[in-house]
Amino acid sequence: MTFTAQQIADLLNGTIEGDASVTISKLAKIEEGVPGAISFLANPLYNQYLYSTEASLVIINKDFELTAPVKTNLLRVESAQAAFAKLLEMYNHVKLNKSGISKMSFIAASATIGTNIYAGEFSFIGENVKIGNNVKIYPQVYIGDNVVIGDNTTLFAGVKVYSETVIGKDCIIHSGTVIGSDGFRFATENEQGNRKVPQIGNVVIEDDVEIGANCAIDRATLGSTILRKGVKFDNLIHIAHNVEVGESTYIAAHGVIAGSTKVGKNCMFSGQVGLVGHLTIADNTIITAQSGISKSVNKSGEILMGSPAFDANKYRKAFVHFRNLDNIVQRINALEKK
Repeated sequence: MTFTAQQIADLLNGTIEGDASVTISKLAKIEEGVPGAISFLANPLYNQYLYSTEASLVIINKDFELTAPVKTNLLRVESAQAAFAKLLEMYNHVKLNKSGISKMSFIAASATIGTNIYAGEFSFIGENVKIGNNVKIYPQVYIGDNVVIGDNTTLFAGVKVYSETVIGKDCIIHSGTVIGSDGFRFATENEQGNRKVPQIGNVVIEDDVEIGANCAIDRATLGSTILRKGVKFDNLIHIAHNVEVGESTYIAAHGVIAGSTKVGKNCMFSGQVGLVGHLTIADNTIITAQSGISKSVNKSGEILMGSPAFDANKYRKAFVHFRNLDNIVQRINALEKK
């Protein structure tokens, strides 16, 4: 799609310096700007590129002071970063605004479908499924029997949703994610092997949840595995059976939470964090990358580091001593010899 600089300025409540009629058809980083592209400048580290960029339009802050002539046209706004984020959001909305049901999709006769949905090629919607309005189901998505999906939710290509799953409104689930697969649970029997424990619960995902690519959210043994409102997952995360993740908790890539652990609200877990099962994690807990949590966190707002993890400040001090451990041992040995 093509817009003039003035049309974009009207959308972002900004003012143009230069040619307001110049046409924009693409987005670009300021250092990679080309004619017909729009970019933005918010980080002072990139100021130099404003004077050399080939982009046709650059969004800058109203109070930005030029130190040299520019070749590009400028769009001044209150916050260049916020304005560009809004532009990206609008661009994404237009790009992903698909509609219509493909003749190569399958929808069971007993399914209930809302208005203005998109169902791409080879998508499958099972028996007694209930899908709200403005839902987007990309090609090769599988939706099992008795699933419920709320309004304005998007399932990207290749998502698999097992039976009985409940997904709320305004959710985004990225490609390759599997929701509702069996929890990993076996009953020890004898020397001949273990017996699989049937997993007959489900997964409940509340409103405004985003799940990255290739995640696995296991169904509960009994009851529900629950992701509360506003939870955000990166890619490659595994949530085991009967886990509950509290509202607005963010988990970065490779996070693993074992069965029946309860995570509080507004927590932030960095990459490769692992939690053992049957723990309780207090609200506002922050866990740094590659940490292993082996016991419950009962105090709100703690920052943890290490494996097994403990207070981050104490961990950093201990790590200084660990790095000097060989020298300390040599000194102790020398003292003992004396």
